Amino acid sequence: MNKSELIEAIATSADISKASASKAVDAAVATISGALKKGDSVSLVGFGTFATGERAARTGRNPRTGETIQIKAAKTPKFKAGKALKDAVN
Repeated sequence: MNKSELIEAIATSADISKASASKAVDAAVATISGALKKGDSVSLVGFGTFATGERAARTGRNPRTGETIQIKAAKTPKFKAGKALKDAVN
């Protein structure tokens, strides 16, 4: 399912227009992204938790030249599924 299919499913399920559903999806994504950018986590009980993790700096290898390079430390987004979501999938 892609974003437009998600918007259509939400519009049908909630009996709202596609424009309203699109605004709701965009607002949810922006809010979650903003919270993660500030270092907060977002917990949706039964669905899961969005959080950030730290990836340490490390050395890598350029596959084209074989030269050793330094890869900077980075923050990465993470998602941990909640029990209700896990149960729904299984």
